[in-house]
Amino acid sequence: MPASGTKDYYRVLGVPEKANADEIKKAYRRLAKQHHPDANPDNPGAAERFKEIGEAYSVLSDAEKRKQYDQMRKAGPFAGFNFSNRPSGGQGTTQQTQGSPGFSFEDLGDLGGLGDIFGSFFDRGRRGKRRTTARGRDVEYVVEIPFRVAARGGKVTISVPITDDCPVCNGSGSAPGSRPRSCPECNGKGTISFGQGGFAVSRPCPNCLGRGQIPTKSCSRCGGTGQNTEERQIVLTVPSGVDNGSKMRLSGQGEKGDAGAPAGDLIVTFKIGSDSFFKRDGLDVHCTIPINIAQALLGSRVRVKTVDGKKVTLRIPPGTQSGTRFRITGQGIEKGERRGDQYVQVRINVPEKLSPEQQELVKAFAQTADLRY
Repeated sequence: MPASGTKDYYRVLGVPEKANADEIKKAYRRLAKQHHPDANPDNPGAAERFKEIGEAYSVLSDAEKRKQYDQMRKAGPFAGFNFSNRPSGGQGTTQQTQGSPGFSFEDLGDLGGLGDIFGSFFDRGRRGKRRTTARGRDVEYVVEIPFRVAARGGKVTISVPITDDCPVCNGSGSAPGSRPRSCPECNGKGTISFGQGGFAVSRPCPNCLGRGQIPTKSCSRCGGTGQNTEERQIVLTVPSGVDNGSKMRLSGQGEKGDAGAPAGDLIVTFKIGSDSFFKRDGLDVHCTIPINIAQALLGSRVRVKTVDGKKVTLRIPPGTQSGTRFRITGQGIEKGERRGDQYVQVRINVPEKLSPEQQELVKAFAQTADLRY
Protein backbone atom coordinates (compact mmCIF):
# COMPACT_ATOMS: atom_id res chain seq x y z
CA MET A 1 0.00 0.00 0.00
CA PRO A 2 1.28 3.50 -0.71
CA ALA A 3 2.30 5.68 2.16
CA SER A 4 0.01 8.42 3.39
CA GLY A 5 0.08 11.46 1.08
CA THR A 6 1.42 9.44 -1.86
CA LYS A 7 -0.69 9.10 -4.98
CA ASP A 8 -1.11 5.51 -6.03
CA TYR A 9 -0.23 5.80 -9.71
CA TYR A 10 -0.82 2.10 -10.24
CA ARG A 11 -4.39 2.51 -9.01
CA VAL A 12 -4.83 5.62 -11.15
CA LEU A 13 -4.01 3.61 -14.28
CA GLY A 14 -5.69 0.44 -13.00
CA VAL A 15 -2.63 -1.76 -13.43
CA PRO A 16 -0.84 -4.10 -11.00
CA GLU A 17 2.49 -3.10 -9.46
CA LYS A 18 4.31 -5.65 -11.63
CA ALA A 19 2.76 -4.40 -14.86
CA ASN A 20 5.19 -4.21 -17.77
CA ALA A 21 5.73 -1.20 -20.03
CA ASP A 22 3.24 -2.38 -22.68
CA GLU A 23 0.49 -2.91 -20.10
CA ILE A 24 1.08 0.57 -18.66
CA LYS A 25 1.02 2.17 -22.09
CA LYS A 26 -2.20 0.39 -23.13
CA ALA A 27 -3.93 1.38 -19.89
CA TYR A 28 -2.83 4.97 -20.29
CA ARG A 29 -4.07 5.23 -23.87
CA ARG A 30 -7.43 3.74 -22.97
CA LEU A 31 -7.96 6.04 -19.99
CA ALA A 32 -6.65 9.14 -21.80
CA LYS A 33 -9.21 8.67 -24.55
CA GLN A 34 -11.97 7.93 -22.07
CA HIS A 35 -11.36 10.97 -19.86
CA HIS A 36 -10.22 13.58 -22.36
CA PRO A 37 -12.06 16.87 -21.60
CA ASP A 38 -13.24 17.25 -25.20
CA ALA A 39 -14.96 13.89 -24.93
CA ASN A 40 -16.59 14.91 -21.63
CA PRO A 41 -17.81 18.51 -22.08
CA ASP A 42 -20.45 18.11 -19.34
CA ASN A 43 -18.07 16.65 -16.77
CA PRO A 44 -16.13 19.40 -14.93
CA GLY A 45 -13.91 16.83 -13.25
CA ALA A 46 -12.68 15.30 -16.52
CA ALA A 47 -9.77 17.73 -16.89
CA GLU A 48 -8.42 16.95 -13.43
CA ARG A 49 -8.83 13.23 -13.98
CA PHE A 50 -7.12 13.48 -17.36
CA LYS A 51 -4.20 15.36 -15.82
CA GLU A 52 -3.89 12.76 -13.06
CA ILE A 53 -3.71 9.99 -15.67
CA GLY A 54 -0.96 11.84 -17.53
CA GLU A 55 0.96 12.38 -14.32
CA ALA A 56 0.79 8.70 -13.46
CA TYR A 57 1.93 7.67 -16.91
CA SER A 58 4.84 10.13 -16.92
CA VAL A 59 6.24 8.39 -13.84
CA LEU A 60 5.42 4.74 -14.50
CA SER A 61 6.52 4.82 -18.15
CA ASP A 62 10.03 5.97 -17.22
CA ALA A 63 12.14 3.16 -15.73
CA GLU A 64 14.24 5.44 -13.52
CA LYS A 65 11.30 7.51 -12.27
CA ARG A 66 9.32 4.36 -11.61
CA LYS A 67 12.18 2.93 -9.56
CA GLN A 68 12.38 6.10 -7.48
CA TYR A 69 8.61 6.15 -7.06
CA ASP A 70 8.49 2.55 -5.86
CA GLN A 71 11.27 3.24 -3.37
CA MET A 72 9.54 6.33 -2.01
CA ARG A 73 6.20 4.53 -1.73
CA LYS A 74 7.85 2.04 0.55
CA ALA A 75 9.86 4.64 2.45
CA GLY A 76 7.01 6.99 3.32
CA PRO A 77 5.46 10.31 2.31
CA PHE A 78 7.22 12.31 -0.38
CA ALA A 79 5.26 15.43 -1.03
CA GLY A 80 7.10 17.57 -3.50
CA PHE A 81 9.38 14.76 -4.72
CA ASN A 82 10.77 15.65 -8.14
CA PHE A 83 9.80 13.30 -10.97
CA SER A 84 10.44 15.87 -13.66
CA ASN A 85 13.17 15.80 -16.27
CA ARG A 86 14.59 19.03 -14.87
CA PRO A 87 17.65 18.83 -12.61
CA SER A 88 17.10 19.55 -8.95
CA GLY A 89 18.22 22.82 -7.44
CA GLY A 90 21.17 21.25 -5.66
CA GLN A 91 22.11 18.38 -3.41
CA GLY A 92 19.22 17.43 -1.15
CA THR A 93 16.78 19.82 -2.82
CA THR A 94 13.96 19.34 -5.30
CA GLN A 95 12.05 21.52 -7.71
CA GLN A 96 8.34 21.40 -8.21
CA THR A 97 6.72 22.15 -11.56
CA GLN A 98 3.20 23.16 -12.39
CA GLY A 99 0.85 20.71 -14.01
CA SER A 100 1.96 17.13 -14.44
CA PRO A 101 5.65 16.98 -13.46
CA GLY A 102 7.95 15.74 -16.17
CA PHE A 103 5.03 14.79 -18.40
CA SER A 104 5.80 15.18 -22.07
CA PHE A 105 2.90 15.28 -24.48
CA GLU A 106 5.24 13.91 -27.13
CA ASP A 107 4.41 10.55 -25.48
CA LEU A 108 1.15 10.82 -27.43
CA GLY A 109 2.93 11.37 -30.72
CA ASP A 110 1.89 8.02 -32.15
CA LEU A 111 -1.80 8.64 -31.46
CA GLY A 112 -2.31 10.59 -34.66
CA GLY A 113 -1.71 14.06 -33.30
CA LEU A 114 -3.39 13.77 -29.91
CA GLY A 115 -0.20 15.01 -28.31
CA ASP A 116 -0.69 18.40 -29.94
CA ILE A 117 -4.18 18.73 -28.52
CA PHE A 118 -3.25 17.59 -25.02
CA GLY A 119 -0.26 19.89 -24.96
CA SER A 120 -2.21 22.91 -26.15
CA PHE A 121 -5.05 22.17 -23.70
CA PHE A 122 -2.84 22.20 -20.63
CA ASP A 123 -0.61 24.99 -21.86
CA ARG A 124 -3.63 27.26 -22.14
CA GLY A 125 -4.72 26.23 -18.67
CA ARG A 126 -1.32 26.92 -17.10
CA ARG A 127 -0.08 29.96 -18.98
CA GLY A 128 -3.00 31.31 -20.96
CA LYS A 129 -0.91 31.37 -24.12
CA ARG A 130 0.47 29.10 -26.83
CA ARG A 131 3.42 26.81 -26.31
CA THR A 132 6.95 28.03 -26.70
CA THR A 133 7.83 28.58 -30.35
CA ALA A 134 10.08 26.12 -32.05
CA ARG A 135 13.80 26.50 -32.64
CA GLY A 136 14.81 26.80 -36.27
CA ARG A 137 15.51 23.71 -38.31
CA ASP A 138 19.08 22.46 -38.64
CA VAL A 139 20.42 22.46 -42.18
CA GLU A 140 22.78 19.71 -43.33
CA TYR A 141 25.10 20.33 -46.23
CA VAL A 142 27.78 18.22 -47.92
CA VAL A 143 30.76 20.14 -49.29
CA GLU A 144 33.62 18.72 -51.34
CA ILE A 145 36.97 20.29 -50.51
CA PRO A 146 40.31 19.87 -52.29
CA PHE A 147 42.63 17.16 -51.03
CA ARG A 148 45.35 19.58 -50.03
CA VAL A 149 42.98 21.91 -48.17
CA ALA A 150 41.84 18.93 -46.11
CA ALA A 151 45.47 17.99 -45.48
CA ARG A 152 46.85 21.43 -44.65
CA GLY A 153 43.71 23.30 -43.56
CA GLY A 154 42.47 26.55 -45.04
CA LYS A 155 39.38 28.53 -45.94
CA VAL A 156 36.67 27.58 -48.40
CA THR A 157 33.53 29.48 -49.37
CA ILE A 158 30.31 27.52 -49.71
CA SER A 159 26.88 28.53 -50.97
CA VAL A 160 24.07 27.03 -48.87
CA PRO A 161 20.34 27.28 -49.68
CA ILE A 162 18.62 28.63 -46.55
CA THR A 163 14.87 29.20 -46.10
CA ASP A 164 14.16 32.39 -44.17
CA ASP A 165 11.45 34.99 -43.74
CA CYS A 166 10.82 36.93 -46.93
CA PRO A 167 12.79 40.19 -46.69
CA VAL A 168 10.04 42.13 -48.49
CA CYS A 169 7.02 41.18 -46.35
CA ASN A 170 8.97 40.12 -43.20
CA GLY A 171 7.25 36.73 -43.24
CA SER A 172 3.66 37.97 -43.35
CA GLY A 173 3.02 36.97 -46.96
CA SER A 174 1.26 40.29 -47.62
CA ALA A 175 2.39 42.88 -50.12
CA PRO A 176 3.82 46.00 -48.44
CA GLY A 177 1.03 48.49 -47.68
CA SER A 178 -1.78 45.92 -47.82
CA ARG A 179 -3.69 44.67 -44.78
CA PRO A 180 -4.24 40.95 -44.19
CA ARG A 181 -7.65 39.53 -43.36
CA SER A 182 -8.71 36.79 -40.99
CA CYS A 183 -8.38 33.31 -42.45
CA PRO A 184 -11.86 31.93 -43.30
CA GLU A 185 -10.73 28.32 -42.85
CA CYS A 186 -9.64 28.61 -39.21
CA ASN A 187 -11.46 31.83 -38.27
CA GLY A 188 -8.17 33.44 -37.40
CA LYS A 189 -7.07 30.75 -34.93
CA GLY A 190 -4.19 29.45 -37.02
CA THR A 191 -5.21 25.85 -36.38
CA ILE A 192 -7.97 23.57 -37.57
CA SER A 193 -9.44 20.54 -35.85
CA PHE A 194 -10.83 17.35 -37.25
CA GLY A 195 -12.44 14.37 -35.57
CA GLN A 196 -10.48 11.23 -34.82
CA GLY A 197 -11.99 8.53 -32.65
CA GLY A 198 -14.10 10.96 -30.66
CA PHE A 199 -11.28 13.51 -30.31
CA ALA A 200 -10.60 16.82 -32.00
CA VAL A 201 -7.10 16.62 -33.46
CA SER A 202 -5.45 20.00 -33.99
CA ARG A 203 -3.18 20.86 -36.88
CA PRO A 204 -1.79 24.13 -38.33
CA CYS A 205 -4.21 25.58 -40.83
CA PRO A 206 -2.99 24.76 -44.38
CA ASN A 207 -4.72 27.82 -45.81
CA CYS A 208 -2.90 30.44 -43.70
CA LEU A 209 0.09 28.26 -42.74
CA GLY A 210 -0.73 28.70 -39.07
CA ARG A 211 -0.62 32.52 -39.12
CA GLY A 212 -4.36 33.02 -38.65
CA GLN A 213 -4.37 35.64 -41.40
CA ILE A 214 -4.18 35.58 -45.17
CA PRO A 215 -2.99 38.41 -47.39
CA THR A 216 -5.50 40.45 -49.35
CA LYS A 217 -2.64 41.05 -51.77
CA SER A 218 0.19 38.55 -51.89
CA CYS A 219 3.81 39.59 -51.66
CA SER A 220 5.37 39.60 -55.12
CA ARG A 221 8.64 38.22 -53.78
CA CYS A 222 7.40 35.12 -51.98
CA GLY A 223 3.95 34.68 -53.55
CA GLY A 224 2.23 34.90 -50.15
CA THR A 225 4.13 32.08 -48.46
CA GLY A 226 6.12 34.46 -46.25
CA GLN A 227 9.28 32.49 -46.90
CA ASN A 228 12.13 32.84 -49.31
CA THR A 229 15.00 30.50 -50.14
CA GLU A 230 18.29 32.16 -50.93
CA GLU A 231 21.88 31.07 -51.35
CA ARG A 232 23.85 32.15 -48.30
CA GLN A 233 27.61 32.57 -48.74
CA ILE A 234 29.53 31.16 -45.77
CA VAL A 235 33.31 31.04 -45.31
CA LEU A 236 34.47 27.87 -43.58
CA THR A 237 37.77 27.59 -41.74
CA VAL A 238 38.82 24.00 -42.39
CA PRO A 239 41.22 22.55 -39.79
CA SER A 240 44.19 20.53 -40.99
CA GLY A 241 43.73 16.77 -41.08
CA VAL A 242 39.98 16.75 -41.84
CA ASP A 243 38.81 13.24 -42.71
CA ASN A 244 36.27 12.18 -45.30
CA GLY A 245 32.90 12.33 -43.54
CA SER A 246 34.03 14.72 -40.79
CA LYS A 247 31.35 17.14 -39.63
CA MET A 248 31.45 20.78 -38.57
CA ARG A 249 28.56 22.44 -36.72
CA LEU A 250 28.03 26.18 -37.15
CA SER A 251 25.72 27.43 -34.42
CA GLY A 252 22.88 29.71 -35.49
CA GLN A 253 23.61 29.38 -39.22
CA GLY A 254 20.58 27.20 -39.97
CA GLU A 255 17.00 28.22 -40.61
CA LYS A 256 15.36 30.95 -38.58
CA GLY A 257 13.20 29.99 -35.58
CA ASP A 258 9.54 30.92 -35.16
CA ALA A 259 8.64 34.26 -33.60
CA GLY A 260 12.11 35.09 -32.38
CA ALA A 261 13.10 31.56 -31.32
CA PRO A 262 16.80 30.69 -31.85
CA ALA A 263 17.92 29.76 -35.34
CA GLY A 264 18.98 26.22 -36.11
CA ASP A 265 22.53 25.12 -36.85
CA LEU A 266 24.34 24.42 -40.09
CA ILE A 267 25.93 20.97 -40.08
CA VAL A 268 28.59 20.62 -42.77
CA THR A 269 29.85 17.19 -43.82
CA PHE A 270 33.19 17.17 -45.62
CA LYS A 271 33.85 15.12 -48.71
CA ILE A 272 37.52 15.02 -49.64
CA GLY A 273 38.37 15.38 -53.31
CA SER A 274 41.00 13.25 -55.03
CA ASP A 275 44.51 14.42 -55.93
CA SER A 276 46.52 13.63 -59.06
CA PHE A 277 49.73 13.07 -57.08
CA PHE A 278 48.90 12.13 -53.47
CA LYS A 279 46.88 9.31 -51.99
CA ARG A 280 45.90 9.32 -48.33
CA ASP A 281 45.99 6.56 -45.72
CA GLY A 282 45.02 8.00 -42.35
CA LEU A 283 47.64 10.64 -41.63
CA ASP A 284 50.14 9.12 -44.07
CA VAL A 285 50.35 10.15 -47.71
CA HIS A 286 51.59 8.06 -50.64
CA CYS A 287 52.92 9.12 -54.02
CA THR A 288 54.78 7.64 -56.98
CA ILE A 289 57.65 9.32 -58.86
CA PRO A 290 59.36 8.29 -62.11
CA ILE A 291 63.13 7.80 -62.44
CA ASN A 292 65.18 6.70 -65.44
CA ILE A 293 67.43 3.65 -65.77
CA ALA A 294 70.60 5.64 -65.13
CA GLN A 295 69.24 7.03 -61.88
CA ALA A 296 68.22 3.56 -60.77
CA LEU A 297 71.57 2.00 -61.70
CA LEU A 298 73.94 4.72 -60.55
CA GLY A 299 71.90 6.34 -57.79
CA SER A 300 70.64 9.90 -57.70
CA ARG A 301 69.00 12.66 -55.70
CA VAL A 302 65.50 13.80 -56.65
CA ARG A 303 63.27 16.59 -55.39
CA VAL A 304 59.84 15.43 -54.16
CA LYS A 305 56.94 17.74 -53.32
CA THR A 306 55.06 17.37 -50.04
CA VAL A 307 51.52 18.15 -48.91
CA ASP A 308 52.82 21.39 -47.38
CA GLY A 309 53.67 22.62 -50.88
CA LYS A 310 57.41 22.41 -50.26
CA LYS A 311 59.96 20.08 -51.82
CA VAL A 312 62.36 17.78 -50.01
CA THR A 313 65.42 15.93 -51.37
CA LEU A 314 65.16 12.15 -51.58
CA ARG A 315 68.31 10.04 -52.04
CA ILE A 316 67.96 7.15 -54.51
CA PRO A 317 70.72 4.57 -53.82
CA PRO A 318 72.49 2.74 -56.69
CA GLY A 319 70.75 -0.42 -57.86
CA THR A 320 67.25 0.71 -56.85
CA GLN A 321 64.54 -1.54 -58.24
CA SER A 322 61.26 -0.34 -59.70
CA GLY A 323 58.55 -0.37 -57.02
CA THR A 324 60.94 0.37 -54.14
CA ARG A 325 59.27 2.52 -51.50
CA PHE A 326 60.97 5.17 -49.38
CA ARG A 327 59.69 6.91 -46.26
CA ILE A 328 60.08 10.62 -45.53
CA THR A 329 59.42 10.99 -41.82
CA GLY A 330 57.09 13.73 -40.63
CA GLN A 331 55.94 14.89 -44.05
CA GLY A 332 52.43 13.47 -43.85
CA ILE A 333 49.22 15.12 -42.63
CA GLU A 334 49.17 16.99 -39.36
CA LYS A 335 46.20 16.63 -37.02
CA GLY A 336 46.45 18.03 -33.54
CA GLU A 337 49.78 16.92 -32.11
CA ARG A 338 50.16 14.01 -34.51
CA ARG A 339 51.70 13.97 -37.95
CA GLY A 340 52.04 11.16 -40.43
CA ASP A 341 54.79 10.26 -42.90
CA GLN A 342 55.12 10.46 -46.65
CA TYR A 343 55.82 7.27 -48.62
CA VAL A 344 57.43 7.61 -52.04
CA GLN A 345 57.44 4.72 -54.51
CA VAL A 346 59.76 4.89 -57.50
CA ARG A 347 58.83 3.70 -60.96
CA ILE A 348 61.61 3.15 -63.49
CA ASN A 349 60.74 4.48 -66.90
CA VAL A 350 62.09 2.39 -69.76
CA PRO A 351 62.42 4.27 -73.05
CA GLU A 352 60.30 2.87 -75.86
CA LYS A 353 62.86 3.66 -78.57
CA LEU A 354 66.67 3.84 -78.62
CA SER A 355 68.99 5.48 -81.09
CA PRO A 356 71.64 3.28 -82.77
CA GLU A 357 74.31 4.68 -80.43
CA GLN A 358 72.16 3.94 -77.37
CA GLN A 359 71.51 0.43 -78.58
CA GLU A 360 75.26 -0.24 -78.89
CA LEU A 361 75.85 1.08 -75.38
CA VAL A 362 73.14 -1.16 -73.94
CA LYS A 363 74.53 -4.18 -75.78
CA ALA A 364 77.99 -3.47 -74.41
CA PHE A 365 76.59 -3.14 -70.93
CA ALA A 366 74.67 -6.41 -71.27
CA GLN A 367 77.83 -8.26 -72.31
CA THR A 368 79.81 -7.04 -69.29
CA ALA A 369 77.02 -7.25 -66.68
CA ASP A 370 76.36 -10.39 -64.72
CA LEU A 371 72.90 -11.31 -66.01
CA ARG A 372 72.74 -14.90 -64.80
CA TYR A 373 69.31 -16.07 -63.50
